[in-house]
Parts: sequence; structure tokens; C-alpha cells
Amino acid sequence: MPQHIGIVGCSAEGAALCYRTICQEGEQFLGRYGHPEVSMHTHSFADYMRAIEQGNWSAVGELMLSSAEKLAKAGADFLICPDNTIHQALPFIQSKLSRPFLHIAEVVAEDAARRGFHCIGLLGTRYLVNSEVYPKAVAARGLKYVRPEPEQREEINRIIFDELVCGAFKPAGIAYHQRVISHLKDNGCDAVVLGCTEIPLIMNDANSPLPTLDSTRLLARAALRRAVGK
Repeated sequence: MPQHIGIVGCSAEGAALCYRTICQEGEQFLGRYGHPEVSMHTHSFADYMRAIEQGNWSAVGELMLSSAEKLAKAGADFLICPDNTIHQALPFIQSKLSRPFLHIAEVVAEDAARRGFHCIGLLGTRYLVNSEVYPKAVAARGLKYVRPEPEQREEINRIIFDELVCGAFKPAGIAYHQRVISHLKDNGCDAVVLGCTEIPLIMNDANSPLPTLDSTRLLARAALRRAVGK
């Protein structure tokens, strides 16, 4: 039997894309309509945002841990979190988790190395891009990274929280991401991490100036492989 996947959700759009990917792509392992058992728990996004805006990462971690405990009781064999930003809170709760946890940045960095990339551009919320979540993961794989300029981080952050998490996908937001990715390309990047789980809803290999590392779908696929023992 495939293992039971537990999803620690945060924002709705990213969590939904991750869940949908698991269900849609499970067929390749389990036959038509097949996918592993999946459970998801989400606290109110407002609760997360209050803690994030205060820089209270231990409180973010407690929300994640609460979801993780509920998922463990529901029978989840391992956990994923389709939200890059709140991975900053993992160090506060890692020792308390009763189930294995797939780290989104480690999954992305592994894929980047496998595909032969050398320097990765980082996109995401300003909280994520300013953090060491991705630098630590990519450096462990011997890869370099480039962050966008501070004003670019602020505008992408605004697009994420004012538009993408609300399900609003605007041409101006797509165009801005394209300009930032072009800037990263000019600064030596050969791929870009879509490091907010909503960014893949507007950016992909077809409209990006650089090859994309879709954190949401990569995490979902890693969870699928683990669940079916591949």
C-alpha cells in the first residue's frame, strides 16, 4: 500500500496546487484515477500572517506543529508543507515532529543539481528571499545563488500577498516577474526557483526567460515517489 501523505497547508492556492498535482500525477504509479491517501490540515492564513509579520517564527512553528500532530493522528506516514516561507520555522519544531518531513528547498536543490544547473535565482516572498532557507539548501549541493534587488523583492512580495494568494493572476504581475527573471539571467543565473508556491500559477518554462524550478510541483512529485516507494 502507498504511504499516507500529510500536507501542512498555509495559503490556499499553493496548498491546492500541491494537492491537485499529487492526485493528478498519481496515475503514473497507481493506474487510472489512482493516488496515495492524502490528508491536509490548515490553520487560518491570518494566524500565520500575524506571526510572520511580527517575525515570530517560533509561533509559526507552533502552528505547523499543531497541523503536523493532527495529520499524524489522521494516519499520515510523512509530511510536506507547500509553503516555502514558513520553512524558516522548521528549526523550532524539527525535534518535536513525530513524522518525517520532506523539506521543500532540499527537494528543489536536488532537482537543480540533477538537471545540471550551477547558479539559481531566488524568487518568493521577501521573508523567504531574505532568509537562508534556499541558500543553505543550494550551497549543500555545491550551487550558487542570486537574490533579486531589494526593490524587486518588495514588489514581488506585494504581488504575492495582494494578488496570487487571493487567486488574482494579472498580466502586469506576470510581466514584472519576467523582468526580474531577466535581471537574474543577466547576473549569471541559469535557472530560477519559483520559491513561492503560488508563483507557478503564473510562471513556467513557457513564459520565463530562464528554466524554472517549480517548488510546488517538485515537492508534490517527491511526495508521490516517497509514498509509492520509488
